[in-house]
Amino acid sequence: MTLALDATYFANIGRGVGAILLYALLGALLMLIGFWAIDITTPGKLNRLVRDGRPGAVLVTAAGMISMAFIVVVAIWSASGLLAEGLLAALIFGLAGIIAQVAAVRLLEWVTGIRIGEVLAADELNAEAWVVAAAHVALGLVVAVAII
Repeated sequence: MTLALDATYFANIGRGVGAILLYALLGALLMLIGFWAIDITTPGKLNRLVRDGRPGAVLVTAAGMISMAFIVVVAIWSASGLLAEGLLAALIFGLAGIIAQVAAVRLLEWVTGIRIGEVLAADELNAEAWVVAAAHVALGLVVAVAII
């Protein structure tokens, strides 16, 4: 029994691996930008609070990263396999999503009276951290579905 591969098999594999690497790089970049956007719009140094293991900071940061992943995944999916268009869509929708998400979460905190600096710096996880984390995930889903 011999195995015969299509003549374009390895070229397709190479393009696929290249797309994976480019989308992973773009996704990581958008998540870093999202983290930075959350950091500069909240009191305190978010990366330090996360490193110190402050549970509210960890939960809110994790929710922000998950919501950004939703946006990037849907942008990739909506590009219908076209690499350049998919990367550009993921970048544009990702940046718009970061702006919308940060603005909406800050608005929610203001309307509800949540003192996000205290929530992030607290030694124990509190209900307000869950509200902010849920807002991040919900807004990520809303932005992701809006892409479709």
